[in-house]
Amino acid sequence: MAKPKPASRKAPPPSNPASPSAFDGEVASLVVMARIVASHGIQGWVKLKTFTEDPEGLDAFAEWVVHTPQGWRYMSLEEFAVLPNGTMAKLGGCEDRTAADALRGADVAIPREALGEAQEGSHFQVDLIGLDVVQASGAPLGKVESFFATGDSTVMVVRGGREWMIPFVPDFVKAVDRDARRITVDWKADDGE
Repeated sequence: MAKPKPASRKAPPPSNPASPSAFDGEVASLVVMARIVASHGIQGWVKLKTFTEDPEGLDAFAEWVVHTPQGWRYMSLEEFAVLPNGTMAKLGGCEDRTAADALRGADVAIPREALGEAQEGSHFQVDLIGLDVVQASGAPLGKVESFFATGDSTVMVVRGGREWMIPFVPDFVKAVDRDARRITVDWKADDGE
């Protein structure tokens, strides 16, 4: 397994002194970056399903916020590897297969403020929640409620007078203007509800 590169990782967020491992921020500020899908081996490693374009980017964070059965918790990232058979991590306090199995299904998040700004032409989905969605003609459809992944694409859920599920791809999403808080789409909305 790959050894960690602690010097390259961002410093962990400040911990709550009363409960060092409990996440003490706003849950709404968390950006889910991966999900723990299985244990890997007998030394507490976990296998991840990542929701990022570049899984190696997760290695930049010294601490992750993991949704454990006890709630959202800071967990230190001890080791990390992107292998041909998947993305793996060794988290602090997860010392054996039993502990890793207990995390199966847990979401892995990073506080939004730790991510910085998205690269040119890219967006963090969390930054788009609540933006107005309009047709190219200017007709409103509603607001972005959420996103979900389907195979190779992401779908934007828009809720107004009704709900639309619009693939977040250039064929349909024509412009994102975060300053104006608006997304312009080319979507054949059925007016007949």
